[in-house]
Amino acid sequence: MIPVHLNELSPTDVRGTFPGFAYQLGNLFAAFIVTIEAIVATNLGTAKSPNYGLSLALFSLGAFLAVIILAAIGREAKGIDFIKESDKEMAAEAAAVVQPSLGE
Repeated sequence: MIPVHLNELSPTDVRGTFPGFAYQLGNLFAAFIVTIEAIVATNLGTAKSPNYGLSLALFSLGAFLAVIILAAIGREAKGIDFIKESDKEMAAEAAAVVQPSLGE
C-alpha cells in the first residue's frame, strides 16, 4: 500500500524513482533502531533474559500507528489519470518556456 501511495504523491518526473528512494531513506533512518530495541529489551527484561518480543512489539506498534496516521492525514490523488495529468504538466511547462520568449 505504501509504494502505491508514494506514487500518488510523487511528481510525474520522478514517479518511477521516488518510492524506491523513499524506502531506502527509511532504511537509512531505521538502521539505528535495532540498537535502541536492544537497549529497550534489556530494560524491559533482565540482563540475562532481555525481553526482545515486547521491545519489537512496541516498535512495530509505533511504526503501524505512524503509517496509519500519516496515510489518513495525507493528500490523496483518487480518480486521477496520471497520463492526462502528465500531459497537462508538459503543456504548462512548454507554455512557460514559450511565453518569456514572446515578450522579447
